[in-house]
Parts: sequence; C-alpha cells; structure tokens
Amino acid sequence: MPKKPVAPPETEDSIIVSAAKAIGSAAGKIASLAGAPPAPQPVAKSRKVGKLPKKQGQRLPRRQKKAQQKAARSTHL
Repeated sequence: MPKKPVAPPETEDSIIVSAAKAIGSAAGKIASLAGAPPAPQPVAKSRKVGKLPKKQGQRLPRRQKKAQQKAARSTHL
C-alpha cells in the first residue's frame, strides 16, 4: 500500500489565509455574475520631452528691460 504524503501541520495563520483567499475568490465570482465592473486600473501618463527647455525669466516690456540693464551697468562700475 502506498503511503500518503505527510502534509505539514497547518498553523492558524495558514488556515486564516486560505479561508480569506477562498472568500475573496467567491466574492469576486459573485460580483462578476452580478455585472459589477472591475476596478479601473490607473492610467500611466506618458511624459513627452519637449525640444527646447522653458525659459525661467519673465518677459518685460522694452522700457523696463532697458532700465534694468542701465541700473545693472551703473552698479558694476
């Protein structure tokens, strides 16, 4: 007579885990039969790299720009 393989003694944790898996799979089957849509997967955004880097400086009107340049020249002297 062939011997049955000896199963490792089950702990409470493994019993609980196996019960939770069984309950989860049963709940999933019931939900699919009821017509519940599956949970939406998060959409990964594709990041497009621009050709030119953005400039950090703020554009000023012509007179303000000239005044800043003049003030900068006078402080360097």
